[in-house]
Amino acid sequence: MDATARPAIVIDNGTGYSKLGFSGNSEPSFTLPTVVAANESFLDQTELLSSANWIAQYNAGIMADLDFFIGDEALSRLRSSGLYTLRRPIRHGQVHDWDTMERFWQQCIFNYLRCNPEEHYFLLTDSPVSTPESRECTGEIMFETFNVPGLYISVQSVLSLSAGYAYLKSISDDDSDTVSDMTGVVVDIGDGAPQIVPVVNGYVIGSSIKSFPFSGSDVTQFVSQLLQERGELLPPEDSLDISRKVKEMYCYTCSDIVKEFKKHDRKPDKYIKHWSAVKPKTGVPYTIDIGYERFLGPEIFFNPEIYSADFSTPLPELIDNCVQSAPIDTRRALYKNIVLSGGSTMFKDFHKRLQTDIKKIVDDRVAATNARHRVEVRPIEVNVVAHPIQSYAVWFGGSLAASNPDFFEFCHTKEDYEEHGASICRTSPVFKGMY
Repeated sequence: MDATARPAIVIDNGTGYSKLGFSGNSEPSFTLPTVVAANESFLDQTELLSSANWIAQYNAGIMADLDFFIGDEALSRLRSSGLYTLRRPIRHGQVHDWDTMERFWQQCIFNYLRCNPEEHYFLLTDSPVSTPESRECTGEIMFETFNVPGLYISVQSVLSLSAGYAYLKSISDDDSDTVSDMTGVVVDIGDGAPQIVPVVNGYVIGSSIKSFPFSGSDVTQFVSQLLQERGELLPPEDSLDISRKVKEMYCYTCSDIVKEFKKHDRKPDKYIKHWSAVKPKTGVPYTIDIGYERFLGPEIFFNPEIYSADFSTPLPELIDNCVQSAPIDTRRALYKNIVLSGGSTMFKDFHKRLQTDIKKIVDDRVAATNARHRVEVRPIEVNVVAHPIQSYAVWFGGSLAASNPDFFEFCHTKEDYEEHGASICRTSPVFKGMY
């Protein structure tokens, strides 16, 4: 059967988590941590072997290549055995260890999706700030190692925007387009490397991209730090895992931090939550109280100085700076469509707080302009788009794009790669069918 008759495989590799599945589905088949646990004890043995015993060295190398795990299985192997070394191939949104990344893709394709890569087209996602050389390495691995028939590498921000666009169209009462074109600001905050990316007509404005230094992993660290400073006795080996679960289950965004402190102090029984678990080594049960951490964790996006003195620009101000650095004729459209993406934007009322703070900045600027020049500037509409799928918006946007019948015409094929080399993967044509 022709590969174009089969659904394409969509893989979104993030710093913390990767989503993988088949095009046309509404959600990814698997969501797993982007980690690899490799048993390197075989490689240590090769140094002790005699150089003449080349067969033993060869077999040890093969075993080292085969004995590895990814995702949650890798984390469990790391806890249960001291033979494995944990590797994270992606740091700050970009691949730093290509050998480990190839191993990760291998397990994703053969062990999780259980498919033959030679029979499916692939759509992979890429950071908006990655280098052309990184895309070349991706194309080389996919075509040389996995022998895929076709490959499309898309920018994550564009896919997030298309997912938000599709959601707006699905909830719109009329048949007219809710958004006239693919223009908006993507606020992508995952487990690492948050990016604020302006997109105009499907093209990223690279000079206006802004980076925010704190991500979901920093919220986890901050929650863990607050719990320990308050004297809660967390098992050291499980402190980060517990803090991550507390963050995902109980944290929310407040509109006024001072009022929130007073609410907790006035009615502690209503707002303080309890976490009960068993210590893994001793089996002793324990319980911790979760109070101010519930709203102080996400607050680092709006008051980052409470977590680190090295950075004091709040996220709403950074988004405003991003829009103001874009071409002047696109700014109103950008303010009108600020799309959230990533699991760390899923906190309750996060989008409301973000919209309120950005709106205040914009309104203050308009009022100052009116007073200074004695003119009446038309109010600027600020709209932050939140939707239920924003935790996997990038993957969903890729699934929409790859399910379009015209998608295969925009892919780089194996024949193109053999004729022109890996340099063809440096850029991918903008596929208008994704939105």
